[in-house]
Amino acid sequence: MKDLFYKSTRSSDERVKSCEAIVKGLAGDGGLFVPIEIPKIEKSLDELMTMNYKDLAFYIMKKYFTDFDECELKECIEKAYDEKFETQLIAPVVEKAGVFFLELYHGPTLAFKDMALSILPYLLIKASKKLNVDKEIVILTATSGDTGKAALEGFADVEGVKIIVFYPQDGVSEVQRMQMITQRGLNTFVVGIKGNFDDAQRGVKETFADRKFNKKINDMGYMFSSANSINIGRLVPQIVYYFYGYLNLLKEKKIKDREKINIVVPTGNFGNILAAYYAKKMGLPVNKLICASNENNVLYDFINTGIYDRRREFKKTISPSMDILVSSNLERFLYDISDCDEKAISDMMNKLNKYGIYEIPDEMKEKLDVIYGGYATKYETYNAIEEVYNRSDYLIDTHTAVAYFVYKKYKEETNDNTKTIIASTASPFKFTRDVLKAVDNKYEKFSDFELIEKMAELLGTNVPKGIKDLNKREILHKYTCKGNEIKETILKLLEGK
Repeated sequence: MKDLFYKSTRSSDERVKSCEAIVKGLAGDGGLFVPIEIPKIEKSLDELMTMNYKDLAFYIMKKYFTDFDECELKECIEKAYDEKFETQLIAPVVEKAGVFFLELYHGPTLAFKDMALSILPYLLIKASKKLNVDKEIVILTATSGDTGKAALEGFADVEGVKIIVFYPQDGVSEVQRMQMITQRGLNTFVVGIKGNFDDAQRGVKETFADRKFNKKINDMGYMFSSANSINIGRLVPQIVYYFYGYLNLLKEKKIKDREKINIVVPTGNFGNILAAYYAKKMGLPVNKLICASNENNVLYDFINTGIYDRRREFKKTISPSMDILVSSNLERFLYDISDCDEKAISDMMNKLNKYGIYEIPDEMKEKLDVIYGGYATKYETYNAIEEVYNRSDYLIDTHTAVAYFVYKKYKEETNDNTKTIIASTASPFKFTRDVLKAVDNKYEKFSDFELIEKMAELLGTNVPKGIKDLNKREILHKYTCKGNEIKETILKLLEGK
C-alpha cells in the first residue's frame, strides 16, 4: 500500500504523513490537514459485511494511516473498542418510528465522541513515538459538551500527555458539566469559559496559531495537539460507523446490495457529517446527506444560500452540543468542493475571521446539492421526542430529535422514500430533563439526577455505568476564565499554579 500524505487546506507548504498530522493536530498556517486523495474501498460490500466492528475499523483506517504498521494499528483498535463499550456491537442499528437509528452512544461517556476519542490517545502516543517526539504533549480542546468528557476519559492518566478542556460555563447540560468537572486523572484539567463555545474554540485556535506562545511552550518542554475533530486522527475513525451501519442493514436484509441510503446527522461543527461525506466518496452507497441544525442554524443558511454568516445572535438551546456558529470542519468540505483551491479557502477563512462572513462562488454552490440542510426549533425538537416515544416506546436525546424532525421535513418536501439512517449522537440519559419534559410534564418537579433514575424506570433498564451516581462524585475542577485569558490560564496550569 502506497503512503497517503496530508496537506493543509490553506497552502501547499506542508506535506506530511498521518503520524505527523495527528501529533500536530492543526497545520502550521492555521489550516486543517486533509488527505491528498480520498482512498476508495476495493473490497465488495459482501466481503465487508462479514467483518466485525474492529476488523472494519482496521480496513478503513489503514487506508488513511498508512505509516502505522498493521500490528500498531490493530493494537490501537483492540484497546479502543473493548469492554468500555456497553454493547459488543459497538454501534448497533435499531429500527424505530420508520427510520434506522445508528446508536453511537454506548461508550463510556454516552456520546458519539467516544467512537473516535477512544482510539485517538493510542494513535497519538504511537505516532509521537514513531516521530521521536521528546516533549510532553498538551491536548487543547474546546467543547460544546460531549467532546470534552470523551477526550478527558480517553487521555486520563496517559503517560506523556496532559489534557486541558475548555467548555462554556453556562452552555452545557448539568450531566455534561458534572461528567467533566468530576473527571479523575492527574494529567486532566477542566476550565469553564465565561462565554459560549465559539469563544472557547476561537481562543484555542488562536493559541495554536500564536507562534511566539508556542515557542514559549516548547521551551518549557511541551507541545500542543488537539482532540477536536480538527485533528484528522479524530475524524477518520468516525468514517467507520457509517459503513458499519450500512453493512448491518445489508446483513439484516433491510436493504439490497448497493442500494443507496440517506444519512441524517445532527451537527454544529460539521465533523460528523463530513465523516459521512468521506464515506460516500470512498464508495458507500449514499443518496442524500441531510445536515440537521438547531436554532443556531448557520449551516442551514449556508447550504441553502452559499453564504456563511456568523454575525447573528448566539442561541442557547436544548441541544447544546450543536450551539455553534463557527463550524470548523466545514473548511475541509469547502476545500473538496473547490477542487482543492487552497488560495480560495485561505481567502474565505480570512474573511470569516475579519468580517464574520464569506460567500462561495457559483461553481461551488452547484456542488452543495449533495447535502440537504434543515433545522428544528425547541418546540419541534420536543415534538420529535414525543412522537418517536409514542410510536415506538423509544427515547431519543435532543440532538437526535433535531435530526428526526429535519428528516421528516425533508421527506415531506421531496417525497423521497429512500431508507434512512439517523446518527443518534447521544444517550437520552445525558439530557434527562428535556427528554422527559417532552414525554410528560409530571417530571418537572425532579432534579436532573433524580430524572436519571426516573428515565431508567420508564425504559425498564439500568442507569448507564458512565453516569451512575454522578451527582455523588467529588468535584475536582473549579477553574474558570474569560475567552481572552486562555493562554494565561494554560501557563498557570502547566506551571502548577
